[in-house]
Amino acid sequence: MDLLNWINGAFVEPATGRYLDNVEPATGQVYGRIPDSGPDDVHRAVAAAKAAFPAWSRLTAAERSRILLRVSDGIAARLDELAAAESKDNGKPLKLATTVDIPRARDNFAFYATAILHDHSETHDMGVSGFNYTLRRPIGVAACISPWNLPLYLFTWKIAPALAAGNTVVAKPSEVTPVTAYLLAQICADAGLPNGVLNIIHGTGAGLGEALVTHPDVPVISFTGGTVTGAKISAQAAPLFKKLSLELGGKNPNIIFADCDFDEMLRTTVRSSFANQGQICLCGSRILVERSLYPRFLQAFTERVRALRVGDPSQDSTQVGAVVSEAHRDKILSYIALAQEEGGEILCGGHPVQLDAPYDKGFFIAPTVIANLTQDCRTNQEEIFGPVVTVQPFDTEEEALALANATQYGLAATVWTSNLQRAHRVASEIESGIVWVNCWLVRDLRTPFGGIKSSGVGREGGFEALRFFTEPKNICIALGAH
Repeated sequence: MDLLNWINGAFVEPATGRYLDNVEPATGQVYGRIPDSGPDDVHRAVAAAKAAFPAWSRLTAAERSRILLRVSDGIAARLDELAAAESKDNGKPLKLATTVDIPRARDNFAFYATAILHDHSETHDMGVSGFNYTLRRPIGVAACISPWNLPLYLFTWKIAPALAAGNTVVAKPSEVTPVTAYLLAQICADAGLPNGVLNIIHGTGAGLGEALVTHPDVPVISFTGGTVTGAKISAQAAPLFKKLSLELGGKNPNIIFADCDFDEMLRTTVRSSFANQGQICLCGSRILVERSLYPRFLQAFTERVRALRVGDPSQDSTQVGAVVSEAHRDKILSYIALAQEEGGEILCGGHPVQLDAPYDKGFFIAPTVIANLTQDCRTNQEEIFGPVVTVQPFDTEEEALALANATQYGLAATVWTSNLQRAHRVASEIESGIVWVNCWLVRDLRTPFGGIKSSGVGREGGFEALRFFTEPKNICIALGAH
């Protein structure tokens, strides 16, 4: 499958004339090409978005809502096709894409299509002097840059609120997982989204990222990806006074107290460690267990992890698919080797998985559990973003919090306890943008989402996202003398 850019309502070849190979992670084979776009493609897309902005922003919320709901319906109608494309592109189990990723992409459009009908503005009564009210207006052309781990889910997570708020968009999906974004362009065209309102350009960060981030007609940027790239974008955009939302890396703690519901905790911890091959920024990669429970946990957890089925992503029985690329596989394996150099004990996994043809050249890694590492080692400090977790015991609540907070990251955390007071106390003290108590990845689209410290700035989700893609204007009305 050869993909094209989608600019001003038309599928077009890249101005560069160059293409990149698209590799299927499960087989290691090239199965298509994507545009290797450059600055000229950025300029064309931004010009189309800028030209479309006045008409799109003047539509009523109800008019924009109807179009975005048709996009949501289009995703629903092509759910199986999108899930198959995402599984092939990303290496994740088809079942995961079918039940989680694509339904959540559908719901992103549906939520924001209806949220704009219920947004409100503030009014402040100054008595006899007058009153103030606040208008929120779309900003203009938004750059939306999304990662490869949840391709359509996070792509729509950015695009939907930007469009709903009345902005136009130039979007860049990851060059590693581009196909669902290409199919979304088809869905948007069928839904009647006006030309130029959404433009999707494919290519590398090096090839077009800087041109998009620094473009003078792009005043607002939403990025999800690695912390190093986020820092670079911030350095480029801040001197230009652009509005930024950065959702970056994580090294998330999973704190398990001895009074937890053990069976529920165990089921969920296996999932929160290895869902999508551990390639979710919200996965719990550092498991901290109260010492009295530690031996029981290690035995039960490693038994469950060894039993996870690594295999063909298209099979319903597969629980762990391929990691996204050969380079990423090699990075993960290098961290496993590093952990051993740092004195870690591999309790299970720790090696590539060899499957039969046609998957014998795929990028599969056995789910890996590592013990006996200190908190300050690189394995516990740096984001690996793969099917690798470390386990550590703790003795007191204070020690658990100290371990949980001892990284540069602050994206997500999980706490397992039956003590209500402890749950509130620990959750409030963890340095993290979101804390789950006795659950994981339970999301309410009305709530804000994002990290602190090196995990990012700004918030996505809910009305926070709509507010991010608007600028407030305060209007003060004086009533005058009686």
